[in-house]
Amino acid sequence: MQQSSRLAIYALIELASNPDRQISAAEIGAKYRVSAHHLAKVLLTLGRAGLVQSTRGVGGGYSFSGNARRTTLFDIIGLFEDTSTTCKLSDPSKATVEEWALFDVSKEINDIAMSTYSSITLATMLKQIERLSRARARQVTVSAEG
Repeated sequence: MQQSSRLAIYALIELASNPDRQISAAEIGAKYRVSAHHLAKVLLTLGRAGLVQSTRGVGGGYSFSGNARRTTLFDIIGLFEDTSTTCKLSDPSKATVEEWALFDVSKEINDIAMSTYSSITLATMLKQIERLSRARARQVTVSAEG
């Protein structure tokens, strides 16, 4: 997965987890250790797709405008990269059997990954994050008591 796709997912998770709050690109960028400038380009693409809104001025920033229950990871990734296949044959007419075999395996792996990304929504990710946060909090508590 490309960096822009990952950043888009992180940004949307941040925004969808706080739907009533405006969050700046700088604030999101600081959390994920990326430049606000690069993140702003990602947010522009998300805005064109109708997933975020931007508000200028003091107290401005970005807010989530999509539907967390319907927006899948595949939807997001597809905005930033070609999801058709991960392995390319430079000249299919001259490809060896081994090259075709690797192409077939790579295509199958990509198809499985894209199918999985298609089944996971932002709402699912938010629930997963909540479960992980609770589990980590329990580990910290157990470690502190031990």
